Amino acid sequence: MGQPGTGAAPRSTATTPGLAIALLSGLSFGLAGPFAASLLATGWSPLAVALGRLGGAALLLAVPLAVVVARGWRPRAGDLGAVAVYGLVALAGAQVCYFSAVGHLSVGVALLIEYTAPVLLLGWTWLRGGARPRPATLWGAVVAVAGLVLVLDVARGAAVDVVGVLWGLGAAVCLAAYFRLSAGAGAGGPPALVLTAGGALVAGVVVALVGLVGLLPLTATATPIDLGGWRAPWWVAVVLVAALSTALAYLTGIAAVGRLGSRLASFVGLSEVLFAVLGAWWLVAQRPTATQVAGGVLVVAAIALIRWAEPPDARS
Repeated sequence: MGQPGTGAAPRSTATTPGLAIALLSGLSFGLAGPFAASLLATGWSPLAVALGRLGGAALLLAVPLAVVVARGWRPRAGDLGAVAVYGLVALAGAQVCYFSAVGHLSVGVALLIEYTAPVLLLGWTWLRGGARPRPATLWGAVVAVAGLVLVLDVARGAAVDVVGVLWGLGAAVCLAAYFRLSAGAGAGGPPALVLTAGGALVAGVVVALVGLVGLLPLTATATPIDLGGWRAPWWVAVVLVAALSTALAYLTGIAAVGRLGSRLASFVGLSEVLFAVLGAWWLVAQRPTATQVAGGVLVVAAIALIRWAEPPDARS
């Protein structure tokens, strides 16, 4: 990691594939909102959507996981623990905390709090390693938060209470942990496929238990969905959110962290919010406002600024 006070790190195009993978991950994650909205509109509870998402991803990844095991992969010491922590914190924890926050806050405020994760991660790496972020990185963080405020349109109908803020901060911590835990995939830890498939299974079980004990409602219907003007069976949305917005999203997210480092990847991950807004416009006819467009420009500018400031070999 570059130290403060040194000359500018040499620039290269080494991270270009990593940026492309990170944007693909952001797109995949961002489409989860419109897919989920089509189910929520027919009476599905948020927790039921999360269960379909995680359980479906675990099922879809079961065959490739079996192939990896058949080819000789065997867990090393700590691998199963890493998968369990990833499932409990990065997947289940983030879902439960976020949906609990939404029960007390407006969606925009809850998302804004959750997406302070890159700033938390920036502070954590600073305190842990003692390497002060470059001034441009700090300015990028400020611009990114300002852009998120506009994209999420928090000012319209925002409602805040302390319990909701605490749940939102819990979601932010879980999201930051996702980026940190993803950094260990394949580098002394379990492969990305094992981490994602095993984590989705663990998280699915946890989410199901949360619903069964009544902490959050767990309800679903078989009513057809409306997706981009297309009337489709309910399971189409479940397959899409499980395959694209969970399996593919987490696999590409782990790959992006491996190439960019957790800090830079977390800021590029903010593109998820932009893709969510665009996806909602395309699939569920929720047109973005001029304020949201302006916020999107700020987020993109912040990502570009942080990419310029961060050395190519940063892996924090």
